[in-house]
Amino acid sequence: MMALNFKDPKHREMLMARSKNCTIRLGDVSSLFPESSVVWITVGKPGETKEFLYRAYLDKVRVKTMGTLSSIDLEHQNPEINTKEALMKNFEDIYKRRITADEVVTVIYFTEISWDTYGR
Repeated sequence: MMALNFKDPKHREMLMARSKNCTIRLGDVSSLFPESSVVWITVGKPGETKEFLYRAYLDKVRVKTMGTLSSIDLEHQNPEINTKEALMKNFEDIYKRRITADEVVTVIYFTEISWDTYGR
């Protein structure tokens, strides 16, 4: 089983509230997260224990440039970040390097998988 892990504790809140159903990852990681895959949604920093939140289906995986991200991509990724410039600044803080509109990113939309009493 693959995991789609989130490092930032504030993402945990958004994931649990189901207000975040998209992630934007730097680079082309589409081969790591193929569309129609099932993944575990987890939270935790590198080298630390991860917390399992739920299982999810990868609805849509698209490779774009930072400059071609849509407002819908931004809204579903993080309701607090509503411009490409703000996302680039956020990525610069995370990756400790300059991020431009030409940077390749992978946009991954996911949906929680609900399990009934028979499907567990």
